[in-house]
Amino acid sequence: MKEEVKKACEVMRKGGVILYPTDTVWGIGCDATNPDAVKRVYEIKKRADSKAMLVLVDSSVKVDFYVSDVPQVAWDLIDYATKPLTVIYDGARNLADNLLAEDGSVGIRVTGEEFSKELCFRFRKAIVSTSANISGQPSPANFSEISEEVKQAVDYIVGYRQDETGRPKPSSIIKLGKGGEVKIIRE
Repeated sequence: MKEEVKKACEVMRKGGVILYPTDTVWGIGCDATNPDAVKRVYEIKKRADSKAMLVLVDSSVKVDFYVSDVPQVAWDLIDYATKPLTVIYDGARNLADNLLAEDGSVGIRVTGEEFSKELCFRFRKAIVSTSANISGQPSPANFSEISEEVKQAVDYIVGYRQDETGRPKPSSIIKLGKGGEVKIIRE
């Protein structure tokens, strides 16, 4: 696993795009601070860049670096989540502008899965995590369901966990508004 993490980090540091396992479904990823790499992910997915993508970090401490004012309730949500949880925050910062929603918000998930956690830790920056499919097509539950078109378009495919046949679910999504307002987007 360490060699896979090392290689994936090298590719992303050079502005490349990777295909990798996460705490939910397989993801297309890149350096979330690099607008050119983010643009390539949109192109691979054939998705309008007005649709924001989420990012993964390895620790809740990193959320503060990417969000200007983290509502207090966010820390409780992160601490008590029993399954993968993406929280959408207002006031995103230190990320590529073309990654953000039109209102300046960003979805961030603190991953606890072994590979993606180590990848985020070693990369030392947020990593884009969007499902490994062309926009409008079903999200692949495991590596064997990822289209050849997506596999051919990325710069590196992580070998770890490719043989798994489970059916992981996408994360829950909650949007935090001003004054601690909580809106459930996806359970």
